[in-house]
Amino acid sequence: MKLYAIMITLLVVCVLAFAGCSGHKVDRRAFMQLFANELQTTGQDSLSAEMKTYYDMTLIDEAEANLVHEQFGQKRPIPANGGKNIEFRKFASLPKALTPLTEGVTPDGKSLTVSTVTATVNQYGDYITQSDVLELTAIDNTIVEATKILGRQAGVTLDTVVRNVLQSGTNVTYCPKIGADGAETAVTSRASLDNTCQLTVKVLQQVVAKLRAQNAPTINGKYVGIIHPYAAYDLMRDPEWMDAHKYTTPENIFNNEIGEIAGIRFVESSEAKIYAGGVFGTLVMGDGAYGVTEVTGGGLQTIIKQKGSAGTADPLDQRSSVGWKAMRTAELLIPQYLVRVESKSPAFSDSAAEN
Repeated sequence: MKLYAIMITLLVVCVLAFAGCSGHKVDRRAFMQLFANELQTTGQDSLSAEMKTYYDMTLIDEAEANLVHEQFGQKRPIPANGGKNIEFRKFASLPKALTPLTEGVTPDGKSLTVSTVTATVNQYGDYITQSDVLELTAIDNTIVEATKILGRQAGVTLDTVVRNVLQSGTNVTYCPKIGADGAETAVTSRASLDNTCQLTVKVLQQVVAKLRAQNAPTINGKYVGIIHPYAAYDLMRDPEWMDAHKYTTPENIFNNEIGEIAGIRFVESSEAKIYAGGVFGTLVMGDGAYGVTEVTGGGLQTIIKQKGSAGTADPLDQRSSVGWKAMRTAELLIPQYLVRVESKSPAFSDSAAEN
């Protein structure tokens, strides 16, 4: 039975390789079904490395679409057995040296000033247990479906872990109230925002000015914003808005990138923060604003347990499970390189749910 499973695995790998080289499209779901059928019928010992890798890839593919917030962070992995904590060290800039040198006199030098930022990684995960009756009677292959559902959950979970850190920054710009005559009234708190406090090009230009004043480096020549689709709706109606396909090629586009305005390339996410009362937290950042870390070897993993793998805890081979786990944390490294812009939308704020 093991030899049969290995032969099937090699056959599928060869077909996928041939299809990739020849340019033919492969029905990925059909191959997932083939793998899952073999997984369910050949037993626990037949879960080959190739098959597990395929399921790992499936879960990660499902998760990657939701991993928007971490894509612009500095990746700082902790080596295996290196502990749960990581210390980021920052060196303070030196003041301008405007005093002219005196001939023959050595001036007093400066000392480096070092500050540290410490982050602790945490482990996250979940699983689905299914019965042998479900596996025998379900029309769809339940391992495949469970892996896809868990992949989406993993993506949203890990993305939210990073998002919540980024949203905790104190560098905030509140969109002003706009009167019927066009007059602006400054807003200084979230509670004071109303539906006239829309995200506008003018506000974004002010944010860009703040980042430039802090010498925040750009990301591939532009600053980057992470925005909710509801907040993006107001921006995309502006005549200055430019869709992503008009200024970049597919291979250079960010994950979920939708367009550019005011010198900011925006990526869209339904998991961009919505506060109570329909307030949207749009993040605008430069390069190096934050770091994302995990323990090496503790990235997103798929865990599949076959019926009977629990030994005496499953004496009748009635239960199997599919799960995931991952280590992750994020930390603001240079807070002044990231601005949270809070706004509301007359079209969506009244019905938008806090996330």
